Amino acid sequence: MNERIKELWSQAGGNYDSGNQLISWPRPPQYTIDDPEKFAELIVRECAALAKSKSEYIQSIETADHDDQIQLHSLAWQFEEFGYEIKKHFGVEE
Repeated sequence: MNERIKELWSQAGGNYDSGNQLISWPRPPQYTIDDPEKFAELIVRECAALAKSKSEYIQSIETADHDDQIQLHSLAWQFEEFGYEIKKHFGVEE
């Protein structure tokens, strides 16, 4: 897992047991989680937030060309809408 997923996992009550305890036989690592729905929601929110962040970045780009500005505005709106659609698709409330 990458660090961000580990953070979200932990926020949802995730636990990791390496299985390397002193017992007579080795056992595989185990991942457990208290609230899998919360974990899924956190991932969905993270994806939507990433789309919003890209939208805000695109809106911050300045150009003197009017047509370029219109295209950038349209692209920013599409990213914003995509973030909304991600949450809607998975039933995550605002």
